Amino acid sequence: MPSPLAPRYWGAHLLAVVLVAIAGGLGVWQYDAWQAHRAAEAADLTHADPMPLEDVMGPDDPFPGNRVGQPVSVSGTWVPDGTVYVSGREHDGHDGYWVVTPLTVDGSDSALPVVRGWVADPDDAPAPPSGETSLVALLQPPEGTGETDQDPSDDVLPQLRIADLIQHVDQDLYGAYGVASEPETGMDAASVSQLPDVGAFTGIRNLLYAIEWWFFGLFAAFIWWRWVTDTTAEGALATESAEAASTDP
Repeated sequence: MPSPLAPRYWGAHLLAVVLVAIAGGLGVWQYDAWQAHRAAEAADLTHADPMPLEDVMGPDDPFPGNRVGQPVSVSGTWVPDGTVYVSGREHDGHDGYWVVTPLTVDGSDSALPVVRGWVADPDDAPAPPSGETSLVALLQPPEGTGETDQDPSDDVLPQLRIADLIQHVDQDLYGAYGVASEPETGMDAASVSQLPDVGAFTGIRNLLYAIEWWFFGLFAAFIWWRWVTDTTAEGALATESAEAASTDP
């Protein structure tokens, strides 16, 4: 019986190589697509073009998870009496406070808490603004560290949680807050505290397709290997039988 390396079998070997190469290539393509989906979800939006706040979320909408850090343009009227100071905020290695004032959004009865800047001490903060304004802010989801406000009667909060902040205003609040892209005079810029997280199942279909293609490639390689070993064994057996027959008296 001819060897598996005989020219008559080259076509079968070539077919096996082509099938394994195609399966491997398609698997890599799907794997790259999976990574691209995850990279897109984790993209830093802080340098993106501003979008109108109403195009991103409404007053009663849950926070859109794919818009963490999105710059939004918003116009409205300040609520100076609702100003609070969020403690435990670091800037250049120093602890300090965020200065937060709600902004009643035009066309709505709800307000968006706006981080106007950072100060080392609340006494250093400029007076809360009043009147109308337009600004660009980086959208952030509400915080929820579980830390308890030890003194709800003062204007210092341990976290920027909407449930705590709403006790300082007489109106509804958005389920988000914004970090002003330009700090107010007399304050340092506050940095965004959160960037997008990648969901565990983001692009999972592409990853499963990649695994499926690689499995197919391994299966094709296994079938080829079994065929080669079986053919070799059959050839060896045929050779032994022929030799045995030739030695029989």
